[in-house]
Amino acid sequence: MVKTNPGRFFEDYSIGQVIDHAVPRTVSGGERALYHALYPARHALYSSDEFARGCGLPKSPLDDLAAFHVVFGKTVPDISLNAVANLGYAEGRWLKPVYDGDTVRSSSEVIGLKQNSNGKTGVVYVRTRGMNQHDEVVLEYVRWVMVRKNNLDAPAPATEVPDLKPVLDIADLAIPQGLDFTNYDFTLAGEPHRFADYEVGEKIDHVDGVTIEEAEHMMATRLWQNTAKVHFDATFRPDGQRLIYGGHVISMARALSFNGLANAQMIVGLNGGAHANPCFSGDTITAWSEVLDKADTDAPGVGALRLRLVARKAKSGFDLKTADGKYDPAVLLDLDYWALCPK
Repeated sequence: MVKTNPGRFFEDYSIGQVIDHAVPRTVSGGERALYHALYPARHALYSSDEFARGCGLPKSPLDDLAAFHVVFGKTVPDISLNAVANLGYAEGRWLKPVYDGDTVRSSSEVIGLKQNSNGKTGVVYVRTRGMNQHDEVVLEYVRWVMVRKNNLDAPAPATEVPDLKPVLDIADLAIPQGLDFTNYDFTLAGEPHRFADYEVGEKIDHVDGVTIEEAEHMMATRLWQNTAKVHFDATFRPDGQRLIYGGHVISMARALSFNGLANAQMIVGLNGGAHANPCFSGDTITAWSEVLDKADTDAPGVGALRLRLVARKAKSGFDLKTADGKYDPAVLLDLDYWALCPK
């Protein structure tokens, strides 16, 4: 009897299928310490319990992206173990902060399928939800991933591609209960720039760069219990290189964005995202952001910035796409998100 799990292939998915993922995880201060060791993460709300209490929260939550990685990592053995590439994200919402002591688990529903013309792979769309120990949804998002077929003779499913919002409305965003930026301490946060100081269309070069190291990527991917073969097994790719987990690039770029966006404290919405080109050990990541929109919220002293975050291999300027509409080869990540900022 075969007891090991080879993972699901494209032909193993069906519309409406719900997959409850193993294994629940209780998070602690260790996750925060490791996250801040792996990335130059410095946003004050996630670094200081006292700063968080001054903003109306009971204590400092787990970083939004760390919570995302915990939820995401649990889905890998069931969704993307046999993936060729993780293609994109949409309709991501952080609904409740995750705190030290919370236990997080994940569940995904298949909402779309499309076999590729080569007959060897297909795209699977899933809506994933992360729940805490009180069965409250703390995070949800849609992602689509290209997955290999195991049986090339398996019939193609009927194509069904979900209709996804290109941008979340401000009403879709969940503001954490009690959040209040009216007494926000800009000195302790690290920068004086507030909501009114940002203009739509403004671009910010975050200046700093970090060279990706194999050891740190491997530690991060293990921390999130991400078991995708392309990240661990150097024999899995023809070029013999281990692909850097896209979430590692997201977190690195977000941390780099502190320089210029130190007060974009909480990520509450993910409008869309693409891993434009692969990242490998030795690549140096730099980042820039563009302010796409601004909106008021009902929370005291809190505004929302819609930001485009672009991670690139070390390169100056704001190049994004080439004349033919394709991503510039230096672009690694194009992420569109909503963040909360003090007014």
